Amino acid sequence: MAQANATIWRGFVFLGFSSFGELQLLLFALFLSLYLVTLTSNVFIIVVIRLDSHLHSPMYFFLSFLSFSETCYTLGIIPRMLSSLVMGSQAISYEGCAAQMFFSASWACTNCFLLAVMGFDRYVAICAPLHYTSHMNPTFCAQLVGTSFLTGYLFGLGMTLVIFHLPFCGSHEIQHFFCDTPPVLSLACGDTGPSELGILILSLLVLLVSFCSITISYAYILTAILRIPSTKGRKKAFSTCASHLTVVIVHYGCASFMYLRPKASYSLERDQLIAVTYTVVTPLLNPIVYSLRNRAVQTALKSAFRGRLLGRG
Repeated sequence: MAQANATIWRGFVFLGFSSFGELQLLLFALFLSLYLVTLTSNVFIIVVIRLDSHLHSPMYFFLSFLSFSETCYTLGIIPRMLSSLVMGSQAISYEGCAAQMFFSASWACTNCFLLAVMGFDRYVAICAPLHYTSHMNPTFCAQLVGTSFLTGYLFGLGMTLVIFHLPFCGSHEIQHFFCDTPPVLSLACGDTGPSELGILILSLLVLLVSFCSITISYAYILTAILRIPSTKGRKKAFSTCASHLTVVIVHYGCASFMYLRPKASYSLERDQLIAVTYTVVTPLLNPIVYSLRNRAVQTALKSAFRGRLLGRG
């Protein structure tokens, strides 16, 4: 009866960082700076990989799509977050919130699958180097990327439907800066147990399937590296995986903490800190850790700058 009489809200209000008071302008300047660096770096990496023929290999092909996915993920969240820091709490329609959740969840899931694909690429490169070119051909690489995006969209759609089939009553204030699953679910009325279980199952499937794939790939990689007789050879082989491992640890660490917890353990301040790391810092790690420390990418960047300077001259 209570559920039948519930008022169905057709919109929400982001409270964002309203509890930070005078620090909001400082946070705005900090997040804006990080976002501009993230956006510029990822777009520049995509352009350089597309234009430089030396980077037309499967590893950089996947890297360019990871940068694209990270860029799309931030575009759907950070601009509105920056606006809320300046203008205070902001309203979003019911449909707009559902759309934001769908796209943010889809891109986040896609990132997980792309990282798994990149782990598989490293496995083939190190464990079967003589067959690398034939196995990782352009058609197969395109199929891996397409499957990652399609699967990510399907999981994102599933998470959104699990949340938005519920009625929303009482408070319509989202204690967050975007429509993420935990804060929106906390506003639903009625029995949210099945929805919580559904989100947990979908999150487990995404994280465990992709992470297990990465773990299996690296188990074979480690075995192959240990068989290399020279220390120099082992270091060289491992160096090709170090950047990918760094991104994987940060990405899966934040994602697991955000989505593999029961509803009762949610904390506003702690969850916002983790969400900021996941939405602002992690996308910045991709071009810095994975790309800009790579010699081939550095050479391509220098060539691009040199060509631009000569063009001006």
